Amino acid sequence: MLTRLSIRNIVLIEALDLDFGRGLGVLTGETGAGKSILLDALGLVLGDRAETSLVRAGADKANVTASFEFAALPGVIAAALDDAELTIEPGEPLMIRRQVKADGGSKAFVNDQPVSAGLLRQLAPALVELHGQHDDRGLVNPRGHRMLLDRYAGVDLGALERRWASWAKAEAQLAEARASVEQAKLDQDLLIAHLAELTTLEPVAGEEARLAAQRSDMQKGERLAGELEDLRHIWEGSDSPLASLRVAARKLDRIAGEHPLLTEALAALDRAVIEAGEAEEKLEKAAEALIHDPAALDAAETRLFELRALARKHRCEVDHLPDLMREMRARLDSIEGGEAQLDALEAAAKEARAAYVAAAEKASEQRLKAAKALDKAVAAELAPLKLDAARFLTAIGRLPEDKWGAQGMDAAEFLISTNPGADFAPLNKIASGGELSRFILALKVALAEKGGAATIIFDEIDRGVGGAVASAIGERLARLAADEGQLLAVTHSPQVAARGGTHYLIAKASSGTVTRTSVMLLDAGGRRQEIARMLSGAEVTPEARAQADRLLEGV
Repeated sequence: MLTRLSIRNIVLIEALDLDFGRGLGVLTGETGAGKSILLDALGLVLGDRAETSLVRAGADKANVTASFEFAALPGVIAAALDDAELTIEPGEPLMIRRQVKADGGSKAFVNDQPVSAGLLRQLAPALVELHGQHDDRGLVNPRGHRMLLDRYAGVDLGALERRWASWAKAEAQLAEARASVEQAKLDQDLLIAHLAELTTLEPVAGEEARLAAQRSDMQKGERLAGELEDLRHIWEGSDSPLASLRVAARKLDRIAGEHPLLTEALAALDRAVIEAGEAEEKLEKAAEALIHDPAALDAAETRLFELRALARKHRCEVDHLPDLMREMRARLDSIEGGEAQLDALEAAAKEARAAYVAAAEKASEQRLKAAKALDKAVAAELAPLKLDAARFLTAIGRLPEDKWGAQGMDAAEFLISTNPGADFAPLNKIASGGELSRFILALKVALAEKGGAATIIFDEIDRGVGGAVASAIGERLARLAADEGQLLAVTHSPQVAARGGTHYLIAKASSGTVTRTSVMLLDAGGRRQEIARMLSGAEVTPEARAQADRLLEGV
């Protein structure tokens, strides 16, 4: 609930600190005293647009701080703070501060940590519920009616949302698989043709480098064929250099012992023979490697060109062609396997849909049952509020399947008929300001036991009524405050003001050219005097004070 509101330099308010407690708190004052300023200030911490016109004349900035305390932090608030990576310790108050600069711009803080105004708007519905004659949110807005009905009916939205998520996931998987199979079917003929081409060629990893080297060697052999043949003639036969060296070595061997130099000459000659033999062996191997076979060269070049052309066609490296073959085979296999997978996914999606529909149908039944109970509860509140001829209806309609969602398959809206025989219509379409306020109160009282925001504010909900109707409004506000915990009512009705557990007087005073709005918590005597003023007008009479006493004693 709202425990403290501190305002600095907002319009006519220079500095104001207000403490609030549980129960019904009433705010009264003469017309134009500045009650709307309080609501505007509170709106800032709830994420309303930061207008520079709110900054008090002469001030460079304005600040509003609101403190809220909870026995346990509401789930909506906890989730929003968690998403924003903000932590509040158990028992720690939630403090929201908004700063507005006179030259434009604003800042927002939650427990002194900077946040966006968007986060404040996320928190607002769970913090303060504002109802007034011109309120276009809350109970008047049809978009929130189903949520309120669900809360009243006790619908397990969490289970319904999980069923919806499971169905949506199953449908997404099925759609993805269908698209994959359809695409594969479209590509099937092309895949078969490409695979046949690859299979005919049967590429092997590393083949390109081997063929390129082989082709290079054969091309060199073609170029060196003449020189290699001349060398072969030189090294072959009895008069070849190697044969001559061997003959010389044998002759020298017979006389090498005659002198040391001959021995050394023989050793050198032996080495020459060995190296010449090695040279001959290498020449023979080189000749074999560089054999020029025109047919083999043509075959190597043809295969190399075919491999490279196929690689260019598929925009990959030649060495990746074997992998491409395996991928194509897998894609073709997946077409047949994909059909079987589709059957399984279709069955899973059908099962998930059935589970969602069952949960949604259960929610629909709960809503229909709760709608009747809510209509009856609201009807019981209308007569005391001088709405005897009015009727209230909770309309529930089945949505088309493409409009189903995580909250089910129903649309819900609160409708009213203000005159006998008149058609039902939305709350804000046919009710006058006073009627709308009383309808909202009746509906809120009927919904009271099902929870809502931590703090409820009614802004001049009693405008245009008096006497017994005003007394009935006051009694219901007091009852609602007892059920909900904290309710604030801006009122001009003494009957409503008398019901307040706490009473705040809003007053405006001028000193020269400076006008200020102040708010004072009234004691028992102050309450009596203010209610008497509300009863009598400018001059408080003894009769008004006596009437005020009777009102206060009657609550």
